Amino acid sequence: MSSVTAVPIAPTKRSALVWLWLGIIVAVAGAVALAWVGTEKVVTERADNATFLARNKAQAGVTETASGLQIQTITEGTGASPTDSDVALVNYKGTLRNGETFDASQQPTPLPVAGMIPGFTEALKLMKKGGKYRIWIKPELGYGSEAKTDPRSGREVIPADSLLVFEVELMEFLPMSVYQQMMQQQMGGAPGGAPPPGN
Repeated sequence: MSSVTAVPIAPTKRSALVWLWLGIIVAVAGAVALAWVGTEKVVTERADNATFLARNKAQAGVTETASGLQIQTITEGTGASPTDSDVALVNYKGTLRNGETFDASQQPTPLPVAGMIPGFTEALKLMKKGGKYRIWIKPELGYGSEAKTDPRSGREVIPADSLLVFEVELMEFLPMSVYQQMMQQQMGGAPGGAPPPGN
């Protein structure tokens, strides 16, 4: 028969086991955090629009309208909201999902509420003066399958089927008729009226 020689092993201190388990817990928590951040980045950069919007809708403060427009109120405005017959004075920045800017106002810009892409028009009609929104416009409420190019350079700035992200601040709005009258006065008089003095 063979005999087994027992080698005495010193007992492990309880504090060493506690530190070992704490290290394992920290490592697992770190791995979960990295996986979460990695998932967010992958969804933002590579997922299809529907997957992105489904995930985005679950973010804090994001609401979705019946049409699928997603809105996050950054600053709540006050008073009435513009209508299709108004011109809105806005500051805006438009980006693609990857953060690339395709358009931005350099100063408050007058935009006809009814003359914009459907998602932008819908958002403007929900805003109040002084409000600031972040909006996500799915392709069906934007340019759809039509790519947009910069008329000066000919470079494609909005690929087909792009989800658009805007930050919009509504500074003021007024009826289209009042805006047109103001523009005519700046241009030198009303149509059909007497010529301006000095002509």
